[in-house]
Amino acid sequence: MIILSKAHRVSIVQKQDQRTGKVTEGIVETILTSSSTHPHGIKVRLVGGIVGRVKQILL
Repeated sequence: MIILSKAHRVSIVQKQDQRTGKVTEGIVETILTSSSTHPHGIKVRLVGGIVGRVKQILL
């Protein structure tokens, strides 16, 4: 199991893209969800200010 942290490259779904499932890739700047898990994905802010829920951690 991989622990999400700052500087990880991830794919996220932004709030406005939830219906379509469009993903955005970027580097984690801040982890916004206080718990270690969330049923819809951990909410993060990417470098550049984009906010969304993590769908995949890219290695």
